[in-house]
This record gives sequence, structure tokens and C-alpha cells, in this order.
Amino acid sequence: MKSIVWMFVSGILLTSLGVGGALASRLPISEDTKRCLECHRSLHPGIVEDWQKSRMAWTTPKAAKSMIALKRRVSFDNIPERLRDVSVGCAECHTLNPGGHPDTVDHNGHRIHIVVTPEDCAVCHPEERRQYGKNIMSHAYGNLKHNTIYADLVTQVNGVHTFNDGTITVGEPDSETLANSCFYCHGTVVEVTGKETRDTVEGPLTFPVLSGWPNQGVGRINPDGSKGSCSACHTRHQFAIQMARKPATCSECHKGPDVPGYKVYEVSKHGNIYAALGKEKTWDFKAVPWTVGEDFSAPTCAVCHVSLVVSGDGEVVAERTHRMNDRLGWRIMGLIYAHPQPKSPDTTGIRNAAGLPLPTELTGEPVRAFLIDEKEQKKRQQTMQAVCLACHSAPWVEGQYALFESAIDTTNKMTLAATQILLSAWEQGAAKGMAQGDSIFNEAIEKAWVEQWLFYANTTRYAAAMIGADYGAFANGRWQMSKNIQEMMDRLSFMLKE
Repeated sequence: MKSIVWMFVSGILLTSLGVGGALASRLPISEDTKRCLECHRSLHPGIVEDWQKSRMAWTTPKAAKSMIALKRRVSFDNIPERLRDVSVGCAECHTLNPGGHPDTVDHNGHRIHIVVTPEDCAVCHPEERRQYGKNIMSHAYGNLKHNTIYADLVTQVNGVHTFNDGTITVGEPDSETLANSCFYCHGTVVEVTGKETRDTVEGPLTFPVLSGWPNQGVGRINPDGSKGSCSACHTRHQFAIQMARKPATCSECHKGPDVPGYKVYEVSKHGNIYAALGKEKTWDFKAVPWTVGEDFSAPTCAVCHVSLVVSGDGEVVAERTHRMNDRLGWRIMGLIYAHPQPKSPDTTGIRNAAGLPLPTELTGEPVRAFLIDEKEQKKRQQTMQAVCLACHSAPWVEGQYALFESAIDTTNKMTLAATQILLSAWEQGAAKGMAQGDSIFNEAIEKAWVEQWLFYANTTRYAAAMIGADYGAFANGRWQMSKNIQEMMDRLSFMLKE
């Protein structure tokens, strides 16, 4: 109880008075962080103000650990003595393990690093870091970069196209273009390429020179070798749980048309309730655990995929997880066909019978050796259904899942039809494929094929999963799939006549 009172009182003081002067002596701020704040309060007031509003500023790891298990937001068993009784401030994050950070520099008497990584966050949140390491998102950079087929797609999308003598040539995309497009969300490789001395208001100071920076991608490769960026969802320097729980945060990378989660959610019944009933007035985005019906009236992305959810009597409905596919049996986006989730978050070792780095054959059969089995699929589905059942009857939930699995079946069949047209074009010489050593993404019929599964099939499945009906019909859904098949067929017929 004393910890709760202290957090409440110190929070009011911190918000109303700021940090510094007499207040510093009343708050558990370390001497090292006080020295950081003395300068950065004027240099970077936005950062300081954000941090002041954070839970980290007005509590300590010791106080956080003292909460009952269901309300606890940290997962450490032990923590260094010097960190136990102070706020988690500038120095506590930016001076951790300096020897393990290649971006560490001497800075006003301190050894600091710029890039705070999951390894730093793991001092207080080791279980969350462990879970995230098993998350396919944490491998998002390598899974894209080191898959030869998808690397080619990235080149065809991002490379500068030039026209000479009746021929289009696609150049290799530069690192800035890649960082501004696909790898903005997947993550870049952040490396130290040197150090430089700059003249500042505090005199000459040395800074690391970083390539692949700035970036907060979910699979960012950090200078210390760790994968991921916690600030992709818990944006610095507030690191607010309420931000990670709001759909708008997910929308940064899940807006479509290839991953239209946010767009579908907006027009779904859940999204409709969220938009119509006042959001902040009826949703308590800070509550831990999250109580169904009391803290929210309809689910957001985090309710279904991440958060610790409990019933009104405190019974756990779903455990908190940072492995985002813990409640997902099917992988419905990004790949040519929907298929069971991969066993490993690192998908670079997957090979189908044709030797391609794909979890299915081009004709749709799943590569079972690399994918979870039916038992595991059912287990994950039941975990998700437990969340659904907190608000819906069993027949409702079972009926919804039947609709979803029907959409998986029909979209895979529609993708197969488009694939067969493309295979016929390659076989008859109307287009060039892998057998001719050519890209499979650079001709019009091939681009139409990509749109079939990457845009239209994906959207239809999302619409079925999240009850966003029109997205499964005319808004990038079934109409586009059927129209696209006919256009591919017409194009093939025309090319064969030519």
C-alpha cells in the first residue's frame, strides 16, 4: 500500500512541478540522471517532458516488483542494487552495460550509448524480452532480407526504374530508400561506422556515427547484436502501456493493402464500438490486468493478441504475451498462401520441395516440416477463443471461426487459380520466370499475381478474421480477386496471340 501511495504522490509532484531543484530531493532520481536532466532539460525539452509523464519517472523497480502478481509490470527476479530504489531515468537506460554497446562514448564523465535495446530493457523485463525473441516480428529484418524471393520483390518495388532503348532497367535500391519503405517496419541494421566530434553548447563532444539510423522497426538489428525495438510499440520516452494498447499504434505498420489490420478494424463491429462509445471514457488503457467489460467495452488489437485479460472476478482469460502469434494458428498475411504458423520465428531456413524459401509449394501445399502441427494450431486457437468467449456465446465463436476458415480455403483456391495462369505463362514463353533466370515480379502479369495474394487474398482473410465484411467483398476483397484472375487470363491470351 505504501508503494502505491508513494507512486501516486510522486506522480502528482513530478507532473506539476517538473524535475529539478527541491523536487529532485523528494523523488527517487539518481544523481547520474539528475546530471543528465540539468543539460537536456534545455537541449531536448520534449524528451524530458515525455519522460516526466512516464511511469518510469515516478516509481522504482523495487516498488514495481512489490505489486501483486496480476498487477505487476516487471518480471525480474533480481536487479542490481544501484537500480532498485531509483527512478528508471536517462542514466539507468543509456549507461547500462557500456562494454556490450559498440555505440558507447565518453560523454560528460559518463559512458553512454544512444541505442537502447531489448537487452537493456531486459534488466527489468526479462520475460517480455524472452517472449519477444520468440516472436516472428523480432526476426522481421532477416526474414525479409535473407529470403531470396522476397529480397527480389523488395528490389522490384524500391529500385529506381529507367527506360532506355525500349527496355526497362531496375537498379538496386539505395539504403535510404529501403529504410524509408520496407525496412521502416521490418527494421534496419544499426551499425557504428565511426565517431565524430561536434561543437555543442557544452563544448566539443564525441558522438558515434550510426548507419541504419534512425529506425524503430520491430526486427531492428541493434549495435549490441540484439533484435527488435521495444519503442516500436512503447514509444520513447513515455513508454506508455496505453499507447501500445491503442489500435492507432498498430496502424503504423498494419494499414494495408498488404496488412490491412487497422483498416479492417476501423469498419468492424469492434472498431465501430470503440469509435462510437468515447474511447477514453469507457476504455481504461492503463489498467493492469485488463478486465473484460470493466476496463474496455470492445477489444482492440492488444486485447486479442498481447494483453493480460481477466474476467470481472479476476480469473485469467489470457496471459500477457509478447510473442504475437501465441494466439494464432494460421498465418494469413505476407505469404502466397495462408498456412499454419512457422515453428521458428526465424523463417530463413524454410525450403519447399522445389528448393524455394517458401512455407508452401507454389501450388499451395504446406511444407509441414517447418510449420506447427494441428495440435498446436488448435491450442493457439483455443487461447484466442477464450478471449472471444469472454463476450460471446460458444455458438457465436464457433460460427465466426467457421467463416474464417472458409475464407482461408476459398482465398487459397483463388490464389491457386492465379498461380496456375502465371505458371502457364512461364511454360508457354509468354513471360519469363525463374527457369529463364529472370525476376518473377517484373512483368505485368507477375505483378497482377502478386496483387492477387499480397493485397486481395490477405484483405479478404483479415476481413473474415476481424468481421470487417466490406473489405472481404468490394474493398480489396473477393471482387478484386475474381476481376484480377480474369484480367490475368485475358492478358495471357493476348500475349500468346502476339
